[in-house]
Amino acid sequence: MNRQKKLQQLFKAKAKKASAKLAPKKPKYISKADRLKMAAEGESETSLITEN
Repeated sequence: MNRQKKLQQLFKAKAKKASAKLAPKKPKYISKADRLKMAAEGESETSLITEN
């Protein structure tokens, strides 16, 4: 019984890793300061476009 349980655990672990590789990736974390910086840059670019 113990050998069967170990084999089942191995198969489940391999299957979990394989499905994790196929799963969609989470987007990279962007810090709050970086988000604010990017938003400020975006606003400055849009203001330059509207001024022209």
